[in-house]
Amino acid sequence: MNLNFLKYFKNFRIPLAFIWSLIGGLSLVLFSWVSPVFAAGSKVPAFSAGNTAWVLASTALVLIMTPGLGFYYGGMVRRKNVLNTISLSFITICTVSVIWILWGYSLAFGPDAFSGLIGSFKYVGLFAMKETQHSRYDGTIPSYIYVMFQLMFAIITVALISGSLVERIKFSSWVVFTIVWLTVVYAPVAQAVWGIGGIFQKMGALDFAGGTVVHINSGVAGLAGALVLGKRKGYMKENIVQPNQLGYTILGGALLWFGWFGFNAGSALEASPLAASAFLVTNTATAAAAIGWMIAEWINSGKPTTLGMVSGAVAGLVAITPASGFVNPIDSIIIGFVAGIICYSMVVFVKPKFGYDDALDAFNVHATGGAWGALATGLFADPLINPAGRGLFYGNPGQMWIQLLTVVSVAAYSFTMSYIIFKVIDKVMGLRVTKETEAIGLDITQHEEAGYNF
Repeated sequence: MNLNFLKYFKNFRIPLAFIWSLIGGLSLVLFSWVSPVFAAGSKVPAFSAGNTAWVLASTALVLIMTPGLGFYYGGMVRRKNVLNTISLSFITICTVSVIWILWGYSLAFGPDAFSGLIGSFKYVGLFAMKETQHSRYDGTIPSYIYVMFQLMFAIITVALISGSLVERIKFSSWVVFTIVWLTVVYAPVAQAVWGIGGIFQKMGALDFAGGTVVHINSGVAGLAGALVLGKRKGYMKENIVQPNQLGYTILGGALLWFGWFGFNAGSALEASPLAASAFLVTNTATAAAAIGWMIAEWINSGKPTTLGMVSGAVAGLVAITPASGFVNPIDSIIIGFVAGIICYSMVVFVKPKFGYDDALDAFNVHATGGAWGALATGLFADPLINPAGRGLFYGNPGQMWIQLLTVVSVAAYSFTMSYIIFKVIDKVMGLRVTKETEAIGLDITQHEEAGYNF
């Protein structure tokens, strides 16, 4: 071996190391400059595992609300109608689930097709949507999850209407109504209030989880149906309120309370401080409303009832729904407590005075509580909770006018269209069971089953 060569290499050891370091540094600089150029054409936003998991869980929570509603309603009717009442909620899960995929979601949340009032047919059958597609409404979750989350809202909204109609509506007519109403009423209202480019959404209406879309919409539709159907046999002339099992109602109310955390906190569409805030105020307002109803009933009738307490809790859940992502805990107590008193007054004083047979008070609790909640959002929206909302008491009186216009518009549209739908179904196939069927009970006559075999 040439020792002189080794000696030459040894003498240049440091310069060679310097050269290799220089080459390595230049390579890193070049890579950092070139890599974004290649990545720009193929970069896809990453899904958030936490947000995806939270909305998945929230979707399941909202689903349990509809069977819970079935128990809540089912416990309050007479024993001869308990299964039929529960079945109205259960079949709604089935019909709405199918229609939502076929065309419901596209009309409610597809690209705007007509002045912010209805979605397009782009997502009919979800053929144009892939499982890896990011949601238009939150880019950190897959579109399929958002479709499912909003499906649960559509289901519970339709099911709520049945509370005004129980003990006298034909089961077949109810099935047809759910399909038509979802298409003609729910989808346009959802697009107008929540859809990207929706007319009320562009105006700045605040409805975090459905005060207008869900509760005013369903409650007013229930009133329209009750007026078309007419009163139950013997209504206001005999004690028609003979709950078959208040335990069912308490169980149903508890399931609604439980599922409502997904309803409200899930509407943040992310596992975030906003979701935590919505979770907190939902529970607080619900408790305050139960207390408000209990106190009002105690003063008026001398005793608090379990039915009154659970009804008050539901009134609080309804009222805090639109405000849940905008208000602080103290304001949520006010919203809930007032909701309990207002809804109790509607049930005990207003309904008997006007004589409409809103059987299980879908209108009195949901439309009234939803309207109060929507207006209260315009009062109490706190920008420290959510910068997207600022109410009257936080320096923005204009928000109240937007809330009022939204409430009145949704109520007017829902009542008018629902009344027409009920009338048409009545003309085409009949809406109400016969007097004989009503006297026997709908469990036997509509399903050939009995809720109790003893």
